[in-house]
Amino acid sequence: MQPATVPPPRIPRLGRGWYLAAVLSAVLAVGMCLLGWRQADQADRIAAHPVRVEGVVTQLPTGGGTYSAVSYRAGGQQHTAAALPLADGTKVGDAVCLEHAADDAGAVRICGDTYPQPVGIGLARFSVPVAVVLFLVCVLRIRRHRRAIAVRGMQGRLATTVALATGALAEGMPAITHGKRSRRKRRAGGRRAQH
Repeated sequence: MQPATVPPPRIPRLGRGWYLAAVLSAVLAVGMCLLGWRQADQADRIAAHPVRVEGVVTQLPTGGGTYSAVSYRAGGQQHTAAALPLADGTKVGDAVCLEHAADDAGAVRICGDTYPQPVGIGLARFSVPVAVVLFLVCVLRIRRHRRAIAVRGMQGRLATTVALATGALAEGMPAITHGKRSRRKRRAGGRRAQH
């Protein structure tokens, strides 16, 4: 008699969305950290040695993903700064006061502002904690799933071992009981012969 085989326990699948969300949230957190660090670094360099210049608005932001553009001259070369926060009512051709770093004409901000792009630093401050929390939630869910797989695998191996041991014991029982009966019969037969 063959021992009954125990089917392995069914392991629930974890959707790929958890892995994808973990990767995307990590990329978002790193990207926003770099954006915030760059803004803070440029602000520090401008504040250390500010050089004031006058810029001219060459493009206004529109709803179609187009940013503002301000053209200015620094160090004998023409530069263009994009996505600077312009005041309401600004028109193309208006003059704008700018400050750039003495060692880097590309690090520029509107006079009186702290960061070159305050919206970017605000977005970084908000999105980095959200992305980190989302990443941690995804990692904890993935670890929990892998731990459940390991536990269920051990339970399956234990159940199979118990089933095999039970089957082997069941196969050996008739021989054991048959041996006891034959001994009893022999003893009973011997006693009758003596009587």
